[in-house]
Amino acid sequence: IRMDSQLKKGILDVCVLYAISKSESYGYKIISDLQGIIDISESTLYPILKRLEAGGYLTTRTAEHSGRLRRYYKITVAGLAKFNSGRSDFIEINTIYKKLFGGNI
Repeated sequence: IRMDSQLKKGILDVCVLYAISKSESYGYKIISDLQGIIDISESTLYPILKRLEAGGYLTTRTAEHSGRLRRYYKITVAGLAKFNSGRSDFIEINTIYKKLFGGNI
């Protein structure tokens, strides 16, 4: 079964925002933090991060770590609003799911 691409895009955006909602993070850590929640690869993650940054939902900074440059992502006020809106959407979807099928998603 293939999930609608727009729905999946929205879910992935909220998951990425969730991963950095408490503190700034970087690519590998975001993937690690989401492990067991949703499968996401580097080739999927980095376009999402670029899109969220372009939308004003994230800011970035680059810092050296172990002799290499690492890009850190931090959620903005707009990003927190998007995350909270997405969380509300998930709650609503779960309510609909329970009414249709019983139990939680």
